[in-house]
Amino acid sequence: MSTFETKEIVEKVILLGVDVGDDTKESMKELAELVDTAGATVLDSIIQSRERIHPGTYLGKGKIEEVRERIERLDATGVVCDDELTPAQLRNLEDLLDTKVMDRTMVILDIFAKRATTSEGKIQVELAQLKFSAARLIGLRSSLSRLGGGIGTRGPGEKKLEMDRRLIHERISQLKSELKKVESHRELIRKSRDENLAFNVAIVGYTMRASLHF
Repeated sequence: MSTFETKEIVEKVILLGVDVGDDTKESMKELAELVDTAGATVLDSIIQSRERIHPGTYLGKGKIEEVRERIERLDATGVVCDDELTPAQLRNLEDLLDTKVMDRTMVILDIFAKRATTSEGKIQVELAQLKFSAARLIGLRSSLSRLGGGIGTRGPGEKKLEMDRRLIHERISQLKSELKKVESHRELIRKSRDENLAFNVAIVGYTMRASLHF
């Protein structure tokens, strides 16, 4: 009987940053280290100098075309932005680049998930990830509602968004309940350990006193 091993896919990414006058190069260097820690390979980095981050697409139109060409040429599996993206920026970049789009916060949460070993730690990380996702969905829902109906708000898209929000919040409630159980169990173990320690100390003390009298 043959066995098959599931190999973890190593992501090959391009880092994207916007220089608005701060220390972007140092920030990008730190991002590269985070991505490496998360287990991905950095193929290249692209920085655009702008007065401000583009509110809709993070980068400007010309730079996005450059990124598209670089993705194809280097056979990248995704991009990682140095800043936290809004729901609109994330969606627009994915549409324009036709690839997986991540940001700094997503990478950090992924590292936490990778390093979590205890049940409590894993629950806390998943809670953080879900709360992050929920915040983005709420932001996306708000942007849709501002359109006042019509194009972009009809059909299954908005219904799916509401369903995603409901499922996320249900999972958050479930995880909070599980976390309370884990914390209660840990507290019981701690109390039991303290009681056993106190009992052992009492026994040792009693034995020592008995030996001295003897």
